Amino acid sequence: MIANLPPYISAVFALTTIATLLLFHRIIKNSDDEAIRKKANGIALVLVVWLALQAVLALNNVYNSDLDFFPPKIAIFGVWPAIITIVVLFVSAKGRRFIDSLPLVNITYLNTIRVAVEIVLYWLFLNKTIPQLMTFEGRNFDILAGLTAPFIAYFGFTKGILNQKIILAWNFISLGLLANIVINAVLSLPTPIQQFAFDQPNIALLNSPFNWLPTFIVPIVLFGHLVSIRQLLKRK
Repeated sequence: MIANLPPYISAVFALTTIATLLLFHRIIKNSDDEAIRKKANGIALVLVVWLALQAVLALNNVYNSDLDFFPPKIAIFGVWPAIITIVVLFVSAKGRRFIDSLPLVNITYLNTIRVAVEIVLYWLFLNKTIPQLMTFEGRNFDILAGLTAPFIAYFGFTKGILNQKIILAWNFISLGLLANIVINAVLSLPTPIQQFAFDQPNIALLNSPFNWLPTFIVPIVLFGHLVSIRQLLKRK
């Protein structure tokens, strides 16, 4: 936990994480494959266990200690397992069946949680736990993906007004915005590869509950874009 941080910041972020979990559960529940729909509760339970594990690691100062250790522990125990899981889903037949059954309209709406994330990041900057460059006042424009997501979902899938090229372009642009903040966040961590923000490094994401951002929310959003791009390209 971060000392002297206003409790409402942690509370809002925790609620944002729970909202992400519930929205992802709903995505699976709306799968067009009955067998996958039946697995929704089991998958949600696995994700709850994952979140609990990440909380335990952060609360026991695993991520914010020995910062000279490379690669960072949060990468080894938090980020890489999530990325490996995504890769396995895309390269395996069962994984692709799961991916291709998910509804794109729900996946697109899930991106609205990025607005709440950006607000929390701004609060963390004001409390000197991340650098300004990680906010919408700096180099982070990820909030645009969150603000435009409802319009893309409604006019692209519900009304069918937007063509697939526009929806595909939106996904690639939003993926680029995500990559931008991830790169800046990584290079602002107080680790041997730090390149930015030496006066106010990114320490929040090494502490609970904010370590859920790189270990859960970002992988979920990344997975959603990759699923959307795959499905859209297959349709095309």
